[in-house]
Amino acid sequence: MIVRTGDTTRGAAVTVDVWATDTVASGIAGLDTILQGGFVRDRLYLIEGAPGSGKTTLALQFLLDGVRRGESVLYITLSESAAELRGSAASHGWSLAGVDIHEVLPSEQILQPEEQYSIFHPGDVESRATTDDILAAVKRARPRRVVLDSLSELQLLATSALLYRRQVLALKQFFASRNCTTLLLDDKTGSDGDRQVRSVAHGVIALERIPSEYGGIRRQIEVIKLRGVAFAEGLHDYRIVTGGLVVYPRLVAAQTRQARGYARFSTGVPALDDMLGGGLEQGTSTLVAGPSGSGKSSLATQLVAAALARGEPVAMFIFDESAGSFIHRAHGRNVDFAQAVERGRLQLHQIDPAQMSPGEFTHSVCAAADAGARMIVVDSLQGFQRSMPSEKLLATHLHELLTYLNQSGVATVLVGLQHTAPAERMAVESSFLADNIIILHYFEAGGAVCQAISVYKKRGGEHQRTIRHFRIAASGVEIGAVLTGFRGILTGTPRLADSEAPALATVDG
Repeated sequence: MIVRTGDTTRGAAVTVDVWATDTVASGIAGLDTILQGGFVRDRLYLIEGAPGSGKTTLALQFLLDGVRRGESVLYITLSESAAELRGSAASHGWSLAGVDIHEVLPSEQILQPEEQYSIFHPGDVESRATTDDILAAVKRARPRRVVLDSLSELQLLATSALLYRRQVLALKQFFASRNCTTLLLDDKTGSDGDRQVRSVAHGVIALERIPSEYGGIRRQIEVIKLRGVAFAEGLHDYRIVTGGLVVYPRLVAAQTRQARGYARFSTGVPALDDMLGGGLEQGTSTLVAGPSGSGKSSLATQLVAAALARGEPVAMFIFDESAGSFIHRAHGRNVDFAQAVERGRLQLHQIDPAQMSPGEFTHSVCAAADAGARMIVVDSLQGFQRSMPSEKLLATHLHELLTYLNQSGVATVLVGLQHTAPAERMAVESSFLADNIIILHYFEAGGAVCQAISVYKKRGGEHQRTIRHFRIAASGVEIGAVLTGFRGILTGTPRLADSEAPALATVDG
């Protein structure tokens, strides 16, 4: 039967026809999301990846999930010994007590001269013996889930590509007749002839290790094919941690999801509220941009303090400083975030872009929104950019993330570095994604470095287009009078039009 689906989960938005079938969980939540529920039962799947990509770990998670469900499971190994497998499992804190491990390993006798074949090709004899051993093990164990590790050894025994293909096809038919859901592992060390196995398998999943210039190895998983099932296409990040594979499905903002109401809220600074036409709205994103040291993070801190004062949960993702440094800096401006952290009202996530993939970061942000955060702050966009393999992908990731947060009714604050005027390159060219843009500027006046603030953009509402004096005081953010005595402030080299002393001296909170 064919059914029409419209899955609105953040893992994938499915809008194509799929077969309604019985599925088997993979034991990995993120992978099940990509597969739209798991593996189709009683089918054969190819799991391919270079050594160290996590194939064995994925296979063990698949079998252990079956053990938890009371199913009989079988691991057929042609490469690793049972002791090696148990050692790998122990490194993740697993016990393989419920997993039937069958070793099909070459005997030491094969090294003896009398064991060398002279009439028959040794591959023909050993290949047939190996196949018979595999079939006998399955008949004995009568498993519902099977892992065969690995195809590379089978290919080495086969005397031709045709024999190898026939062997795999015969195994597929045998496993299906025994009602087995089977994973075939392939380390991609064989010849190009093993690519034909993809056409035999019901589904193909590829695991990739991507070396980075600095930091940890990046890993990505891709479903190459999955017959009769709509799956989340493309590359998805994953990590191997103690406890197995953790997969982060690529975020696809659900187009059918209804956005929540756009309730207006105060920034906590009356003058800034006036500049914004009354404040900001839930379900919108705000970019705070400016040069280094201009007060971007301090202004974001003010927005966080105002949200906490309203009783709203907040989550912050900090790239450029430690959580302790942030709390200490806020305390210096009479803002006590330590208590909010202890009570769970404020979540501080210290992010290392060299270790965290974009997919993992996106997953963490969405999880915070799902847990009830009403405001999410990312400080800064440049830190997020450093976690991206290519800058051109940043806008796409941000678009999906901001769309999801907006539809969740979350107020998002992005902190971005801007070296030049607004008309030029701003915040890694992602400013068009933000609903609101607040720009901080430096300018020189009277032999001193002064700061200014302006609202560059307010989507869906009126806002003041004035440029005002801005400074960070011990009591927090202060916004002063309109800077009417200067021209060219946005360029960074203003010209004095008339006496500006009164404007700079007048500061109203």
